[in-house]
Amino acid sequence: MDRTLVIVKPDGVERGLIGEIVRRLEAKQLRVVAGELRHLDDATARRHYAEHEGKPFFDSLVSFITRSPAMVMVVEGPGETWRVVRNLMGATNPQEAAPGTIRGDLAIAMSENLIHGSDSSESAAREIGIFFPHLG
Repeated sequence: MDRTLVIVKPDGVERGLIGEIVRRLEAKQLRVVAGELRHLDDATARRHYAEHEGKPFFDSLVSFITRSPAMVMVVEGPGETWRVVRNLMGATNPQEAAPGTIRGDLAIAMSENLIHGSDSSESAAREIGIFFPHLG
């Protein structure tokens, strides 16, 4: 079984969408193997988004993910689980996300797009190590 990291971002938690997002993951035969509602601190957020450091949107990204609790999960499934999750999420910009995807159905703005999913097996391993080091 393959694992990936999924975060229901603060806007998703604030809107009460954790259950709906988990339902969609589970309907695709993915299983949550670890999860925690956690208020990310600045250092963890910066470590998580390190690949974006120096970009103009970096500070707003960190401010957003740390503004209120996020649901951080490890999801497991067959094959490339990260790819399955990314397809379920839809395009980063919700205005371009297909109907039937999480962002296409539930999000409106790029700045509040509800969900994060690892974008490769390497990213999944790195991100799981940040949030759930005991699983590494």
